[in-house]
Amino acid sequence: MAWGGAGRYSWGMKMLTVYTYAGCSTCKKATGWLGAHGIAFREKAIRETPPSVAELRTMLAAVGGEVRKLCNTSGRDYRERKLGEQLAALPVDEVLELLAANGNLVKRPFALGDGVALVGFKEVEWAATLGD
Repeated sequence: MAWGGAGRYSWGMKMLTVYTYAGCSTCKKATGWLGAHGIAFREKAIRETPPSVAELRTMLAAVGGEVRKLCNTSGRDYRERKLGEQLAALPVDEVLELLAANGNLVKRPFALGDGVALVGFKEVEWAATLGD
Protein backbone atom coordinates (compact mmCIF):
# COMPACT_ATOMS: atom_id res chain seq x y z
CA MET A 1 0.00 0.00 0.00
CA ALA A 2 1.44 3.34 -1.02
CA TRP A 3 0.69 6.76 0.37
CA GLY A 4 0.77 9.82 -1.82
CA GLY A 5 0.15 13.51 -1.71
CA ALA A 6 1.39 16.16 0.64
CA GLY A 7 -1.39 15.84 3.17
CA ARG A 8 -3.60 18.79 2.26
CA TYR A 9 -7.27 18.07 2.89
CA SER A 10 -8.92 20.93 0.99
CA TRP A 11 -12.18 19.00 0.71
CA GLY A 12 -12.51 18.00 4.35
CA MET A 13 -12.01 14.28 3.86
CA LYS A 14 -10.26 11.91 6.23
CA MET A 15 -8.44 9.98 3.50
CA LEU A 16 -9.03 9.23 -0.13
CA THR A 17 -8.47 5.62 -1.17
CA VAL A 18 -7.51 5.17 -4.81
CA TYR A 19 -7.55 1.71 -6.36
CA THR A 20 -5.05 1.56 -9.21
CA TYR A 21 -3.17 -0.82 -11.46
CA ALA A 22 0.56 -0.15 -11.84
CA GLY A 23 0.49 -0.66 -15.62
CA CYS A 24 -2.41 1.74 -16.16
CA SER A 25 -1.43 5.12 -17.64
CA THR A 26 -4.75 6.65 -16.57
CA CYS A 27 -4.09 5.59 -12.98
CA LYS A 28 -0.65 7.17 -13.16
CA LYS A 29 -2.20 10.41 -14.44
CA ALA A 30 -4.74 10.39 -11.60
CA THR A 31 -2.22 9.76 -8.82
CA GLY A 32 0.16 12.27 -10.39
CA TRP A 33 -2.63 14.84 -10.44
CA LEU A 34 -3.48 14.16 -6.79
CA GLY A 35 0.17 14.53 -5.78
CA ALA A 36 0.60 17.70 -7.81
CA HIS A 37 -2.42 19.20 -6.05
CA GLY A 38 -1.25 18.19 -2.58
CA ILE A 39 -4.16 15.83 -2.02
CA ALA A 40 -3.38 12.99 0.36
CA PHE A 41 -4.43 9.54 -0.73
CA ARG A 42 -3.92 5.89 0.04
CA GLU A 43 -3.23 3.77 -3.02
CA LYS A 44 -4.36 0.15 -3.25
CA ALA A 45 -3.51 -2.36 -5.97
CA ILE A 46 -6.86 -3.10 -7.59
CA ARG A 47 -5.88 -6.58 -8.81
CA GLU A 48 -4.67 -7.76 -5.42
CA THR A 49 -7.25 -5.95 -3.29
CA PRO A 50 -10.34 -5.10 -5.35
CA PRO A 51 -12.98 -2.79 -3.90
CA SER A 52 -15.43 -4.52 -1.57
CA VAL A 53 -19.09 -5.03 -2.43
CA ALA A 54 -19.92 -2.19 -0.01
CA GLU A 55 -17.46 0.14 -1.77
CA LEU A 56 -18.85 -0.89 -5.15
CA ARG A 57 -22.39 -0.12 -3.91
CA THR A 58 -21.24 3.35 -2.85
CA MET A 59 -19.76 3.95 -6.29
CA LEU A 60 -22.84 2.51 -7.99
CA ALA A 61 -25.01 5.07 -6.19
CA ALA A 62 -22.60 7.83 -7.24
CA VAL A 63 -22.89 6.87 -10.92
CA GLY A 64 -26.66 6.81 -10.84
CA GLY A 65 -27.07 3.05 -10.58
CA GLU A 66 -25.43 2.33 -13.94
CA VAL A 67 -23.46 -0.84 -13.20
CA ARG A 68 -21.68 -0.70 -16.57
CA LYS A 69 -19.89 2.47 -15.39
CA LEU A 70 -18.11 0.36 -12.76
CA CYS A 71 -16.79 -2.10 -15.33
CA ASN A 72 -13.47 -2.08 -17.14
CA THR A 73 -15.21 -2.64 -20.47
CA SER A 74 -11.93 -2.49 -22.41
CA GLY A 75 -10.26 -5.13 -20.25
CA ARG A 76 -9.42 -8.64 -21.42
CA ASP A 77 -11.27 -10.33 -18.53
CA TYR A 78 -14.44 -8.37 -19.33
CA ARG A 79 -14.26 -9.34 -23.01
CA GLU A 80 -13.34 -12.99 -22.37
CA ARG A 81 -16.28 -13.42 -19.98
CA LYS A 82 -18.52 -11.67 -22.54
CA LEU A 83 -19.89 -9.51 -19.76
CA GLY A 84 -20.99 -6.86 -22.23
CA GLU A 85 -23.54 -9.30 -23.63
CA GLN A 86 -24.67 -10.47 -20.18
CA LEU A 87 -24.56 -7.34 -18.04
CA ALA A 88 -28.12 -6.15 -18.59
CA ALA A 89 -29.55 -9.56 -17.62
CA LEU A 90 -27.41 -10.13 -14.52
CA PRO A 91 -28.72 -9.12 -11.09
CA VAL A 92 -26.81 -6.13 -9.69
CA ASP A 93 -25.73 -8.12 -6.63
CA GLU A 94 -24.16 -10.76 -8.87
CA VAL A 95 -22.27 -8.14 -10.88
CA LEU A 96 -20.97 -6.51 -7.70
CA GLU A 97 -19.79 -9.90 -6.40
CA LEU A 98 -17.97 -10.52 -9.71
CA LEU A 99 -16.26 -7.14 -9.53
CA ALA A 100 -15.29 -7.59 -5.88
CA ALA A 101 -13.75 -10.96 -6.73
CA ASN A 102 -11.78 -9.78 -9.77
CA GLY A 103 -10.16 -6.33 -9.74
CA ASN A 104 -9.40 -6.64 -13.45
CA LEU A 105 -13.12 -6.19 -14.09
CA VAL A 106 -13.31 -2.86 -12.23
CA LYS A 107 -12.89 0.42 -14.08
CA ARG A 108 -9.92 2.34 -12.77
CA PRO A 109 -8.83 4.45 -11.15
CA PHE A 110 -11.50 3.92 -8.52
CA ALA A 111 -11.41 6.58 -5.80
CA LEU A 112 -13.49 6.67 -2.62
CA GLY A 113 -13.47 8.82 0.46
CA ASP A 114 -15.80 10.72 2.74
CA GLY A 115 -18.31 12.23 0.31
CA VAL A 116 -16.17 11.41 -2.75
CA ALA A 117 -16.73 8.67 -5.32
CA LEU A 118 -14.85 8.88 -8.63
CA VAL A 119 -14.32 6.18 -11.22
CA GLY A 120 -12.10 6.73 -14.25
CA PHE A 121 -10.01 9.87 -14.46
CA LYS A 122 -11.41 13.06 -15.91
CA GLU A 123 -9.33 15.94 -14.59
CA VAL A 124 -12.18 18.46 -14.68
CA GLU A 125 -14.46 16.11 -12.72
CA TRP A 126 -11.78 15.29 -10.15
CA ALA A 127 -10.94 19.00 -9.71
CA ALA A 128 -14.63 19.89 -9.24
CA THR A 129 -15.20 17.05 -6.77
CA LEU A 130 -12.01 17.53 -4.78
CA GLY A 131 -12.28 21.31 -4.71
CA ASP A 132 -9.06 22.16 -6.43
